[in-house]
Amino acid sequence: MKRILLLFYIICIGYGFTWAQPRLTSDKQTEDLGQVQWKEPVRVKYVITNTGSSPLVLTEVTTSCGCAVAYWTETSIEPQSQGFIEVEFNAEMLGTFHKSVAIRSNSNPSLVYLYFTGEVVREITDFSRTHPYAMGNVLLDKEELIFPDVHYGEKESIVLNVVNQNREPYRPVLMHLPSFIDMKSDPEVLQKGEKGVITLTLNSDELKGYGLYESSVYLSRFSGDKVGSDNKLSLRVLLLPEQSVSSTKQPQLRLSSGELDFSTSLRNKNKASQTIYLGNQGNAEIKVYKIQVFHPSVQVQLNKKNIQPGQQAKLKITVKNDPNRKFKEEKILLLTNDSSLPNREIIIKR
Repeated sequence: MKRILLLFYIICIGYGFTWAQPRLTSDKQTEDLGQVQWKEPVRVKYVITNTGSSPLVLTEVTTSCGCAVAYWTETSIEPQSQGFIEVEFNAEMLGTFHKSVAIRSNSNPSLVYLYFTGEVVREITDFSRTHPYAMGNVLLDKEELIFPDVHYGEKESIVLNVVNQNREPYRPVLMHLPSFIDMKSDPEVLQKGEKGVITLTLNSDELKGYGLYESSVYLSRFSGDKVGSDNKLSLRVLLLPEQSVSSTKQPQLRLSSGELDFSTSLRNKNKASQTIYLGNQGNAEIKVYKIQVFHPSVQVQLNKKNIQPGQQAKLKITVKNDPNRKFKEEKILLLTNDSSLPNREIIIKR
């Protein structure tokens, strides 16, 4: 009997070791960089997910040549969480290349390899990878202009990379640009086949009100061009409250739920309501600056905007069953003075 119990114990321990293991999973095995400009550094990023059941630690990341430097998440990656490995490659020789990235970790196997390939050229002629969006004879690297979340009073800049494939010189211009965004093109005029950069700078103190601002701007492809769906770029800015001065007293917002499902309650009703509780687990007052909805059939009602430590507020969310304004999933944006996470999203499903 003792032998049976001992054998059972050993088997359980063995299974325990098998179950509680990290597992390294990359979003890609190989990255094809296409044409790379000689002596102009480029970066390749791998998203690492721990698909195991215990923390993953990347102990060492090395590259196959001195022309590439690796950076990686040095803290432990919890199960089902993500980290990164980023490699900066500065090509010193022309021609094709095939480089490897060796990753040592506490996963099994403990050593795995990722790769990146491409061709180093003196002048890039194939822009299909770096500038995949075409508007007429102008190539762009993106079709969405999304600024990083910005606090009131801060400035943020993003760039739009362009290539002129017109026979004639081209002057990059964005039409219907909001007054709180400054634009600078370098160079101001692009010759045939020349690359350029449009830099957009956001002046957040010129925005009126916190929250999400979404609009459209239009690329002028030639002199006298007009706005239309074929030259439209979406624009997104999220303005957060001014950052509070660091203090030992900080508010901490906790939501009773971050997602509400109205699919059942709206099945035979014109409208339905649910309540989310906003609790303050910090030691300073929470201030709710704004609750922003994005669909006319969604309504919100908050019983108080100031929440003292240890107290909570009620956020009543009502969704109308409007057959002409259907949606499967919407969101509500909540902006507060919780500096750790000033913007929260509540997902609405129906």
